[in-house]
Amino acid sequence: MLDNMQEVNQPRSDESTNFSINLNPREIADKNFDTRLRGFDRDQVNEFLDEIIKDYENYIQEVEHLTRENQRLIRRVDELSKQLTVAKQTGNMNKNSAVTNYDILKRISNLERKVFGLKLDNSE
Repeated sequence: MLDNMQEVNQPRSDESTNFSINLNPREIADKNFDTRLRGFDRDQVNEFLDEIIKDYENYIQEVEHLTRENQRLIRRVDELSKQLTVAKQTGNMNKNSAVTNYDILKRISNLERKVFGLKLDNSE
């Protein structure tokens, strides 16, 4: 199970905080302690280290999962930001074209009044 674990104490290039893990599961499993006359029970120490290794493995999996999720959300925010920028630009274009269309319609209306108004006056 430890053979499949990656080294996690290597810094990531996109890391924005000073996050690091000093030990990885392999280092914990390979740790040897000196024995003394009144030392700890070796079996208890090994059992405790096995629990720590399991916790580290779960922790590493969770960090990897959260890192992938964070990257996915960052990509989504970028997409939405781009869409918002395009929408704002399109909205400005529509607003400008609406003003331009209004001006054109107003001019046409004035021209029609002058042209057709003169024809109506002349036909009487």
